[in-house]
Amino acid sequence: MSAALQQAEVLTVKLQLPFKLKFLLSCHPYKVAYGGRSSLKSWSFARALLFLGLHQDLRILCAREVQKSLADSVHQLLKDQIKALGYGHLYDVTDNAIRGRQSDTLFRFTGLSDQTAESIKSFEGFDVLWVEEAQAVTKRSWQIALPTIFRTKGAEVWVSFNPDMDSDETWERFVVNPPEGAVVVEMNYRDAVACGWMSAEQERLRQYDLIYSKNDYENIWNGKPRTVVAGAIYAAEVVEMITERRYRPIPYDPRLPVHRVWDLGWNDRMVVVMVQKPHPSALNICNYMEESHITYASMIAAMDRLGYKWGTDWLPHDATQHHPTSGTNAEKTLKELGCRVQLIARSDPEARIRAGRMMWPRLYMDNSKHDTPTDRPDRLLGAAHLMERLKRYSRIVPRTTGEPASPAHDVYSHAGDAFGGLAEIVDRIRNEGEMRMPEVPVYQNADPSVGMLG
Repeated sequence: MSAALQQAEVLTVKLQLPFKLKFLLSCHPYKVAYGGRSSLKSWSFARALLFLGLHQDLRILCAREVQKSLADSVHQLLKDQIKALGYGHLYDVTDNAIRGRQSDTLFRFTGLSDQTAESIKSFEGFDVLWVEEAQAVTKRSWQIALPTIFRTKGAEVWVSFNPDMDSDETWERFVVNPPEGAVVVEMNYRDAVACGWMSAEQERLRQYDLIYSKNDYENIWNGKPRTVVAGAIYAAEVVEMITERRYRPIPYDPRLPVHRVWDLGWNDRMVVVMVQKPHPSALNICNYMEESHITYASMIAAMDRLGYKWGTDWLPHDATQHHPTSGTNAEKTLKELGCRVQLIARSDPEARIRAGRMMWPRLYMDNSKHDTPTDRPDRLLGAAHLMERLKRYSRIVPRTTGEPASPAHDVYSHAGDAFGGLAEIVDRIRNEGEMRMPEVPVYQNADPSVGMLG
């Protein structure tokens, strides 16, 4: 890009990029802009790429995590900016691509979630990967896309997003732990004001949110990531646990058994919450496992490799239902695998949530994530994954009423169900033979940096 960049620098004023984004016209392996609403990120990325594409032959892949149709892409945004910049005679816009008339520049569009390690190879040789709304991009998608793009010498990755969660992969990868050579800038509405590009309507909307959407304002307008999703069922409890530092390393105590609380599934997720009870009034969540399309025997074998001493396995009430083809059920199968099984009585989802709220103050949760086998990419291991699920466990909000209804049944609800089941039986959990508790009270240490162990 070096020859064209000299010319680009001369034309920066004509291009009308915000000063903070002038680095878009220089060479960097990663160019990242994040922040709140009306901060000019998307417009500026589109303008810079269109400008650079006039002065050199570029193949630019415009991606999002999910793209069900071209309407989900930045195709229309690029089309609008071509018109705004007066580049209509320099680019041909078709239904699925944008091509330079005086250069061989090509814009293509894709969704990353649909790609595999094999299919992404069709984009080898592209010079730029622009990922818009990158807050939704998963670790899997980044691991598939980045190696392919960087097979091209001098390739660049452009990342623009409004942060959502402080534990999202994109936030952690590019803001918390940015890769070498990355240029990362924060943009918000103040940058649009400085450029004179903040409309009166946008300012009125910001003022309205400042008054009536105080809980969301920092995320929406200042681009500050959330700790929990908007409307999370356990939002206050999660924040309180983190604030009180009850979410931190909680090592396994070999003196105590680990009890397991299950939520069963096959096509859906199967989850197991692993807990130790060092004291009648306290509970340590020391681990968590989640996977799909896995047998009970494989699940048990995977957990046995942790080297824990197992206590009781608590199963939901439907564990007694016989499978139509196997002629057996989860309760019987797990007993045959040597588990000490107890059933959790059927209850109302709201009752489980109420029990969960009552249990939170006595909980300590390990904040670790553990490596899992490469042949089981959908396996999650580590209590930190449970926390991430609970941060996103929320209710359905019908458009007709706008009022929160029942808990949503989604990828997060399986952890929520297991957590609720744990809450309902927490006082029934016993260590071996009503085993003697440690003589020293386990939570008497006032130093919050010390793990809650016996």
